[in-house]
Amino acid sequence: MTNTTVKDKVLKAVEEMSQDVTFEEVMERLYFLYKVEQGLKQVETGDIISHPEAKKRIKKWQ
Repeated sequence: MTNTTVKDKVLKAVEEMSQDVTFEEVMERLYFLYKVEQGLKQVETGDIISHPEAKKRIKKWQ
């Protein structure tokens, strides 16, 4: 199995978009992919919280 590079992921994301895509849409998609990648790295390192803890934190926001 080969590792997919960031460049490969970016090119694939752009290639899958429609021909009339805007710069804003491209940037939004790339930012989304970046945030997903960050989240996956957090999971790998154990930087997570439980569902009950998440509910507790959200309750404080209200």
